[in-house]
Amino acid sequence: MKNIAITNSIFYIGVDDKDIDLFESQYKIQGGISYNSYLIKDEKIVLMDTVDSRKSQEWLTKLQDELQGDKIDYMVISHLEPDHSSNIKKITELYPDVTLVGNVKTFNMLPQFFEINPETKKLIVNEGDTLNIGEHTLQFFMAPMVHWPEVMVTYEQKEKIVFSADGFGKFGGLETTNENKLYNVNCESWLDEARRYYINIVGKYGAQVQILLKKLLSLNIKKICPLHGPVLNENLSYYIEKYNTWSSYKPEEKGTLVAFASIHGNTAKAAKKIVEFLAQQGEKNVRLMDLARDDMHEAVSESFKYDKMILLASSYNMSVFPPMQTFLNTLKAKNYQNRKVGIVENGSWAPSAGKCMKASLDEMKDIKIIEPMITIKSAMKKENEKELEELAKKLLNA
Repeated sequence: MKNIAITNSIFYIGVDDKDIDLFESQYKIQGGISYNSYLIKDEKIVLMDTVDSRKSQEWLTKLQDELQGDKIDYMVISHLEPDHSSNIKKITELYPDVTLVGNVKTFNMLPQFFEINPETKKLIVNEGDTLNIGEHTLQFFMAPMVHWPEVMVTYEQKEKIVFSADGFGKFGGLETTNENKLYNVNCESWLDEARRYYINIVGKYGAQVQILLKKLLSLNIKKICPLHGPVLNENLSYYIEKYNTWSSYKPEEKGTLVAFASIHGNTAKAAKKIVEFLAQQGEKNVRLMDLARDDMHEAVSESFKYDKMILLASSYNMSVFPPMQTFLNTLKAKNYQNRKVGIVENGSWAPSAGKCMKASLDEMKDIKIIEPMITIKSAMKKENEKELEELAKKLLNA
């Protein structure tokens, strides 16, 4: 149950949830997730967010162990989503003199979650406002729609630490009694699960993330403390640049995602064949994903990673096989754009998948569809292989 000192006066009191299977009841979790909370001990004591109700008791024990009988003066509410706010009411009951710190939107939404004693003290902060607690000064910056309307980030001016709410978070637990797991993160180990987290949870709101990044770039930052995942204290420019790329909807690197939805396996064979042709044409990064079996949200993340994509799907009920339609709907919801896409359909008597895929892509911004669309009738033939090889060439040369 040991708490970890981030500095001499700022402590990590977060907890891991190793039992959760789906984050937000939709995203598959490998290795759990951390709910991060922090305590600043100065002339005044400040609690930075709480944790999910699933881990309330473990967290309260860590909090009280760190307080050693002291009282909390302020509780900063960065984000009201229940995985961070579930214990707000409990804190006001345990520490009735606490002052809740939030913005106007925070306190407008708070009654939707809790019936808090109306005599509880509240401090409403606006953009750039500061709160002095002794040697430390907290400065508040609004981050609306990153990814809820009330979100704000906090900059501690003395230690130069950004408490970034859900920004810069990632999936995965931390083994939160282990200091090495909290800090010892390298760029490569952070990247894939941070991308999957960002694209699926925040990805729709790229314009709002860009506004927040401009605010952060005006600050001298030594550490970033997110509400999920490790504390970032080295190579901060790497993490900030990744967020800039993702929120600008630019490809991270050159490569092709081959995503397929196959009923009986014939479309899958075509997908594997075009992977071979892409490699023969010199494409170094190719990812093959089965939308009926692989993690859908990982496929969405991979689609944003690369600059190109090939979609292959079976026709189904005069439309497209549902896993492909789900994938396309999710891409649209996350603002997928600025990519080159090839289309391959399969159908035994009335191929319909292609027009459905194209219609969905036409609703997205700056998608270049590589013509012609390929139609396979049931099983792939030699002429289809030639068409697939030509599609691979055209995609790479587009």
